Amino acid sequence: MHFKLGLLLLGSAIAGCSYTPHDLPDRGVAAVNVPVVTREVYSFDAAAPSGILAPAEAARLDGWFRTLNLGYGDNIYVDGDYSGAARQDVERVASQYGLLVSAGAPVTVGPVNPGTVRVVVARTTASVPNCPDWSRPSQPNYNNRSMPNFGCGVNSNLAAMVANPDDLVSGRDGSAVGDASTATKAINVYRTTPPTGVKGLQDVNTKKESN
Repeated sequence: MHFKLGLLLLGSAIAGCSYTPHDLPDRGVAAVNVPVVTREVYSFDAAAPSGILAPAEAARLDGWFRTLNLGYGDNIYVDGDYSGAARQDVERVASQYGLLVSAGAPVTVGPVNPGTVRVVVARTTASVPNCPDWSRPSQPNYNNRSMPNFGCGVNSNLAAMVANPDDLVSGRDGSAVGDASTATKAINVYRTTPPTGVKGLQDVNTKKESN
């Protein structure tokens, strides 16, 4: 009886050691370290009586854009009672940075005072938090988990190189019109370009010529 009880306890201990939790996100083939897109909203109130942005206010707006390092991927909005009339003046300043003013405006803190317009810049950034991560050794690995740094390299490069981080969230709608010549351009170049070795190897002289 004692012998059977000992085997039962031993079997329970082994089963407890071999138990693998199924809620570990790093037990699959998908990377846990993925890009995270965050959005920041900046606002600037400019005096625009009757919807006209004075040259001095346009210069202030341009200086504000410069402090933000305004660039591709930033979305610009105009909010307020005179936003429709002042939109053209704001677009004139934004065009110096190669950007357009988008329709509508995100919610900002506080009301827009009469006689002013609020210029809003929404900026999205992408990054991979907690990377690099070498917090856990590769062995032992009883639960067959991926390394904590798995995905950091590829996804960090993707987050750094993407021109518009919003594309990581929703992507872009494809065009309803297809151009066959554009679609097959790369294939035609591949088929018509002669191989680099057709004309033979290039004659390279590594010896130093004496004067």
